[in-house]
Amino acid sequence: MIRTTINKHELGLVFRNGDLRRVLAPGRHLVRERLIGGNVQRVNRLVTRFDHPLLDVLAADPALRSHLTVVDLEQNQRAIVWRDGRLYDFVAAGRFAYWSAPYRVKVEVFEVDDQEFVHPQRDAILTMNGASDHLRCIEVESHERVLVRRGGELAAVLDGGRHAFWSAGSTLTWQTVDLREQIADVAGQEIMTADKVTLRLNLVVGWRVTDPLAATATVQSADSAIYREAQLALRATVGGRDLEQLLADKNEVAAEIRAIVARRAAEFGVAVSTVGIRDIVLPGEMKTILNQVIQAQKQAEANLIRRREETAAARSQANTARLLADHPVLMRMKELEALEAILRDARTTFVFGNGDLTTQVKSLIADGDGD
Repeated sequence: MIRTTINKHELGLVFRNGDLRRVLAPGRHLVRERLIGGNVQRVNRLVTRFDHPLLDVLAADPALRSHLTVVDLEQNQRAIVWRDGRLYDFVAAGRFAYWSAPYRVKVEVFEVDDQEFVHPQRDAILTMNGASDHLRCIEVESHERVLVRRGGELAAVLDGGRHAFWSAGSTLTWQTVDLREQIADVAGQEIMTADKVTLRLNLVVGWRVTDPLAATATVQSADSAIYREAQLALRATVGGRDLEQLLADKNEVAAEIRAIVARRAAEFGVAVSTVGIRDIVLPGEMKTILNQVIQAQKQAEANLIRRREETAAARSQANTARLLADHPVLMRMKELEALEAILRDARTTFVFGNGDLTTQVKSLIADGDGD
């Protein structure tokens, strides 16, 4: 005889010779079993998950199974267990058992063949213990796109936000692509012009990815590809011009380079927004020669302007002489203006008598010159 008391939160499992014989409800019991090979195990139902070495056998017993929620998961299945509306457990393939009382238990089973894990309470599930063993969380910024591949094949293209994928099965990898405008600084390119002048140019290229899939599948690195294409376009464009054309048409050269690079970049999902020639660095001796040429050009321009001014002044004097000869009164006025200019600062008093005023002044000046 075995006397035992089963508490309200417990069940009694009566074993004899290792086999389950009875399930005891809460209360006092007198179990009539042989002392040899007989025993009673009390199990605590407050521990929701029922773990036992003989679970596979015990779960088949109808009397015990009526108290359990048994979960059988295949290799491609996962389950989330809720207890009273709260997350409790996250399990993979296998057999698991949970007490149906005193808590309210709910089990959700998922097929991991589904690519992305979608759930109304996804964020809470991702934070629970053990979730990282089954789910991979991917955070995507608003200016990014993420290419998710499973086993090398494209699984999804993700926009901004939080995403989760099952980690079971084939290997899951992802690649982040930045959609913001990037700057490629093509610096220190030594190029020979059509007239055999070696110079160094610095080029700036602005670009951004428009097709993330093409930008990652067509070229290994969009940044390196843009840099290479800008180098080739720069050499082709500058090499077909002489130095004078290059210095005079920098904007045209930049536009031609942009057209070449943009046409090639569109093939791997990149749009080129701007291209600019930042610096043109000439060798020391070529810089001296160029300064001398510019100085000579400016000197010639200055001489030309000076000759034009002299010609204009001579033409003006000829016109004035012609007017004075044709108009005696105007000649007389010019003489008086000249006399006024001569005597403006003089402190001498002159008394003139009758007769022509101009003749007397001229006579006075002539006498002064004689003295």
